[in-house]
This record gives sequence, C-alpha cells and structure tokens, in this order.
Amino acid sequence: MFALPHGACRAGALALVLPALLASAAPALADDAAPPPPPTLPATGQTPAARQPLQPLADKGVTLQWSYTGEAAGNVTGGLARKSAYTGQVYVGADLDMDRIAGISGATIHVAVTNRHGKSLSGIALGNNTSVQEVWGTQNTHLAILTWEQKLLNDRLVIEAGRSQANIHFLNSPLYCLFQTNSTCGNPTFVFKNSNFTYFPASSWMAQAKLWVAPRWFAHAGVYEVNPDRKRWNDDGFNFSSANRTGVIVPWELGYADDKGETRLPGHYILGGWFDRADYADPLRDDAGGIAILTGRPARTLHGRSGIYARFDQQLTRPDPQSRRGLSIFGVAMTNLSGQVEESRYLDFGIVQTGTFKGRDTDTLGFVINDQRFSDLAMARMRAARLAAGGEDNVHRHEVMMELAYGADVVPGLRISPNVQYVLHPDNTGAPFNPTNTRDALVFGFKFTLDGPTFFGR
Repeated sequence: MFALPHGACRAGALALVLPALLASAAPALADDAAPPPPPTLPATGQTPAARQPLQPLADKGVTLQWSYTGEAAGNVTGGLARKSAYTGQVYVGADLDMDRIAGISGATIHVAVTNRHGKSLSGIALGNNTSVQEVWGTQNTHLAILTWEQKLLNDRLVIEAGRSQANIHFLNSPLYCLFQTNSTCGNPTFVFKNSNFTYFPASSWMAQAKLWVAPRWFAHAGVYEVNPDRKRWNDDGFNFSSANRTGVIVPWELGYADDKGETRLPGHYILGGWFDRADYADPLRDDAGGIAILTGRPARTLHGRSGIYARFDQQLTRPDPQSRRGLSIFGVAMTNLSGQVEESRYLDFGIVQTGTFKGRDTDTLGFVINDQRFSDLAMARMRAARLAAGGEDNVHRHEVMMELAYGADVVPGLRISPNVQYVLHPDNTGAPFNPTNTRDALVFGFKFTLDGPTFFGR
C-alpha cells in the first residue's frame, strides 16, 4: 500500500463520514433481524478510464496509474434490514511501452494490483443476488492484471495474453460505470449468473485477440481459464497454478465501433456471446437428484452452457463537435442458449446527458433500468424453500433494478456521484427460507473516484 499525499484527505474524509451519515439516516434493526450473508456471487470491477502519464517516467515508456473508488449505500426503506455499508477499491497499475524500453515494436506489458475492502449492502441488508455497490468482491489485495499486449498489421490486430479477466475485454462500455449498481457496472449482471465469465479483479490465464476487418468493424474473441480457486475469498492472484481448473470460457463479439470519435454522433452496435466449457452447479438439483436447498447436499455438477447478447450505445445529440456535451442512450438484451441456468433473460436500458448546467460540460445525469427474469429451475428452488418455511407460493419471477445518478467533476481527478437506487421485487437468494417476499428497497448511494495522476498532477 502507498501513502497518499495530504491533498487526498478530502477523499479520505468522505470515506469515513458518508457511511456514518447513511447509518444515521437509516437506523439498523436488531442484529438478529439481519439476513445471513448470501452465497458468493460474481462481482465485477473496472480499470480506471483515465490513464494520465507521469513525467519523466512516461518519456521512458512507463505510464503509471493509481486511483481510489469508494461506494457508500444505505437502504432507507425495504429490504431485510435498514443498514448502511461502505466498500472501496485501491487500484495501482502500470503500462510498460516495450518499444521505448526494449525496442519491441507494438508491444506493451500491463500490470495492476488492487485492494478491495468494506461490506456489501446487498449482503448484509437486502439479501438479493445483485449488489448495489459495484466495487465489492474479492475483498483483499490482488494481482489483477499481468499481460503482454502485441499490436500487428498496422495496429489492425491486437493480441493480449497473460493473467486477466473476460469482463474488462468484453461486454463493457464507459457509460455503464457512470452508475453504481452492479446490475449494470462494470457489466450487465446476467452473464455472471449464467456462465463462468471471469470478472475483475479475480485473474486467471487468458488470451484474447481483436481484429479490425474494416474501418470501425471488428471481430473479437478470447479464451479464459475457469478455476474455482481463483474466486476464493483468500486468493491473492499470485498463485499461477492451474491445478484445479474445470475448463475454459470463450467469449466473442462482432460489431461496429466508433472508438476514435470519427463521426459526429459516435456509437457502438455489437452482437456477442459465450461458450462456457467448464463445470458449474445445477441451480436446483443435488448430486443425488433431490432439491439441494432442502437436502443440504452438494449441488449436481454440470458441464457446458452458452449464451448470446446484443448491445448498443449511441450519442443522439452533440451541439458542439469540440465538446463532450450531448445525450446518449444504451441498451442490452441477453439470453441463454444452452445449459441449466439461473436466469432466462436480461434487458437493460439507460440514458445519459453529458454536460448539464452552464460550465459543467463533463458532468453527467443518467438513469438506468434493467429486468432480470429468473428461470423455471430458479423459481422451483425459491418456491421449495419458501414452502418449506411455511410461506406462500408467491415468488416473484422478475427482479427490476434502477438508478438515477449525477456525476460531477469537482476538480480535475476527483469525481463524485450521488445516486438513488430502487430494487423492485428483490429475490430471496440471501434469505431463502424467509416465508415472505423481500420488500422493495429504496437505496441512497454515493460514489467517488480519485484519479491519482490527474488529481496530484494539478
């Protein structure tokens, strides 16, 4: 861990004060009213969008990045208990330009280490299967990225290999993490419920390649090791063994992307999917054919599943070509193609206005809503647990999550984002034997990001 200069005190104060403020606004119930922690579920993360060079290292081919992201959340009504929680992430990384360092043209080494800390509000108070704080998961210090990237064919082909995650290369957009909810940021949550899609910062062996077949048209595919050891709470990412791997996952994408902003109204239109050739747990049955949640026996191990998605984002207005101001929309539709899965489909839609009030050209105002539809197998499991607890057979098939968020660049390198989230029909994953449905939850959140090179380079 590194010591932050004195200018970081403002961010540290926010990290200390906000959870207390939220706690006072939403008094906790008695400890015995809190739900048991939910099963370990995928949580995603994202690398910082801003990568600012630090002179004179940049002149020698070394670009350093470090940032801190904090997310506070408190449910003021609904859920299983009125509580608050805070979680944070330290990110320290570097890009090594091997052309400048060793004369290897088109080559870059990427390395990053994270430290995640804190608690998940969904785990301690909501009990649902999707957290309302994105930087939660793998709560330790972790080697997140160690890869070699090679550009070929005049940069039309980019190959990367080493240790990383599928979700930072596939199924992501800068618009998604203008929000705090893990249902959208860093990636639409469906893929983690229905596959072994690897997620940041839990790293494993991988390789991926992206080919630009024509200007703004690309084909992209990768292969990522699936190893349960890499997702354990105490794994630090420095164990490079593949001894307990169960297979691989192969994500792919085909699409149109204006990544360089060559058009007045840039957009992305992408068809993608995955082939999961690894083991996974049956959502309903145990190893003897019974209902696992009732028998307590291990879930039946299955192998192989697949899914598909279509996604887009499009800027609709841009009054000034020299400014980032404008209105953008995005959407995602996902479903499974094979296998026994937790959810049968996912729909997501968002709208973002960049540039709000006069002089606030980089501030954003956004709204996102998504619908997760549970599969028949998941519904059968939840009904069995509900009836066993003496409850009624009125389990909701849909969980709908939404967020309204404002993002403000307070000073260069420091961005804050107060937000309001609403969870309609939270599932009972974290409290399966609760005889009643979990109440709809209203959550107040606060997210902030401190980008080190930008903030301290002012």
